[in-house]
Amino acid sequence: MQTFHVNGYDMAYIDIGQSTGNGPPLVCVHGSLCDFRIWSSVLGPLTRRHRVIAPSLRHFFPEQWDGVGDTYSIAQHVNDVIGFIEKLDTRPVDLMGHSRGGHICFRVAQRRPDLLRKLILAEPGGELDATLDPAYKPGPSPLAGMIAASAEVIARGDIDGGLLIFMDALEGPGAWKRLPETPKQLLRDNATTLIGQMRDQRPPFSKADAEAIETPTLFIGGANTKGTLPKVLKALASNVKGSRTEMIPGTTHPMFEQAPQKYCEIVLAYLAED
Repeated sequence: MQTFHVNGYDMAYIDIGQSTGNGPPLVCVHGSLCDFRIWSSVLGPLTRRHRVIAPSLRHFFPEQWDGVGDTYSIAQHVNDVIGFIEKLDTRPVDLMGHSRGGHICFRVAQRRPDLLRKLILAEPGGELDATLDPAYKPGPSPLAGMIAASAEVIARGDIDGGLLIFMDALEGPGAWKRLPETPKQLLRDNATTLIGQMRDQRPPFSKADAEAIETPTLFIGGANTKGTLPKVLKALASNVKGSRTEMIPGTTHPMFEQAPQKYCEIVLAYLAED
């Protein structure tokens, strides 16, 4: 583990492998309740052909954050990822994000396409505005309500109770109970970030946002994912010029953990294209 001092914060990261030829590094951005360890199931195949750099975002493991303060937000994390890439010894990079990390990577591509060669978004998290969703209704989204309910329980000290609410809402009833102990502990290590996420003020995706993306983009989805995530993926993919979409059969939102070999095949093939 190494650190970069970015925007007044020491960002921890891992840096593994070496790119074949003159290819750029692949920077991987984790989602909610995760950290750089979430990529462990795909590091083997990816690092055989690429230098993989995976940071932990501000307030995630290895930090032990108490959830207090106003320095946790999408805007802060976007600024931090931009600052992190600027500190690397080689640019542009290939940028990959999952879930909330996918949203962050999307916003990085919006603001700083000069830093990127290719963009990979694995079920980016977020909501759609009225330009992308005919059924859009103003006000808090169901997702925001679920996060708030989880965070309130976590803030009272019931970590597992709050994570049960979050995981069962995301993956269906019984999801937390079925989860093995090792991934449960990773979620526990980052549970207090949900307190910050209540104040995320994440802007919804718009048609203009999607049409503004200039970086070549690949969307990856789990074929069995439920809820709003497939809807967001489809809407963005339909409006990001020249993008393509790959769906992984038999998987849900954590698709690269459920089918790491297939996920890596898709990513490696895409990165190998000119």
